[in-house]
This record gives sequence, structure tokens and C-alpha cells, in this order.
Amino acid sequence: MTDFNVHTIESAPEASKPQLEHSQKTYGFVPNLHGVMAESPALLEAYRTVSAIFDTKTDLSTTERQIIAMTNNRLNGCTYCMAAHTSIMQAGKVPDDVITALRDGTPIADPKLEALRVFAEQVNEKRGWIERSDIDALLAAGYTKQTVFDVIVGTAYKVLSNYTNHVAQTPLDPTFAKNEWTAETERVQ
Repeated sequence: MTDFNVHTIESAPEASKPQLEHSQKTYGFVPNLHGVMAESPALLEAYRTVSAIFDTKTDLSTTERQIIAMTNNRLNGCTYCMAAHTSIMQAGKVPDDVITALRDGTPIADPKLEALRVFAEQVNEKRGWIERSDIDALLAAGYTKQTVFDVIVGTAYKVLSNYTNHVAQTPLDPTFAKNEWTAETERVQ
């Protein structure tokens, strides 16, 4: 089995060092995901760029963005991102019932947010081959055509991190350990 490095700022390829320095300044530490991605400066830059676009260029709220991210994390079975995004949601004051629903793969009580969760699920599971009725349900809940495409941006962002974590088996950071999640955890609840 191939082992992948979790780079520090010092051990990272030169082109990744500025990105990791930015992570250090932003989070107060270099998340292991970023340390693993640093092996490929292109991957790390792509991830950080798409993440920033998703966070700042969509019309979605923090809760809505996390619904898209967490739905993809759960469906893709990404234990690292489930724990990390749970921590992000807690810090972002996402309601506890929404966090629980996303971790468990159960409906969200708020009908509009549930429509977004279902749509994000459909985009992931159908690999973008969604039915017109899926789009119509999202629009009927109060979202826009822009939201349809913003969900795709969020899905692409999560493919970068989820697949990286699968390949590298990225170790969970101590900061996220309290929110550890496994697919088995979801099935038990």
C-alpha cells in the first residue's frame, strides 16, 4: 500500500508552501487534508480556489452550503470531511437539528432546506443526470436556477476533498476528533 505524506509547511513542495501558510493563518493550524493535498500544488490550489468560490460567489447561506457539502460527504463516505464539516457547522452556528439530520442522512425539518438536501443528493447519486422533476422540486421550494448550478460547484468541491481523503486515508486532525463519523455510525442511529 502506498503511504501519502501529510506535509508541513517545511516539507511541502515549494509551490504548495504559500497555500499551507495561508491555511496556518486562516485556521491556526494546517489541516491534514491540506497537508496531504500539498503533494500536488495543483490539487491544493484547485481545492482552495473552488472552496473560496463556493463560499463567496454563491447566494447560499452558510447552512445551505453545508447542506450541500455534508450531503456529498455522507454519500461519498468521507469520514474526514464529515468530522471536519461538523466542526465547521458548529462554529458557524448551524442549527443542531440540521447537523444531526446531515450526519444521519435523515430529512431536515425545514421544508426548504430539505428540498436542497434532496436535490444535492440527487445530483450526487445520479452523477448530474437529474430529472426535470428534481429541478422543479428545488425551484418550487424557493430556490433559483442559479442554485441548481451552485449545487454542482459544491459537489465538485467535495469531490476534490472526498476523493483525496479516500486515496490518502487522511488522518483526522485532533481538532475534529470529537465529531468523528463513520458510515457504520450513520447506520446504527
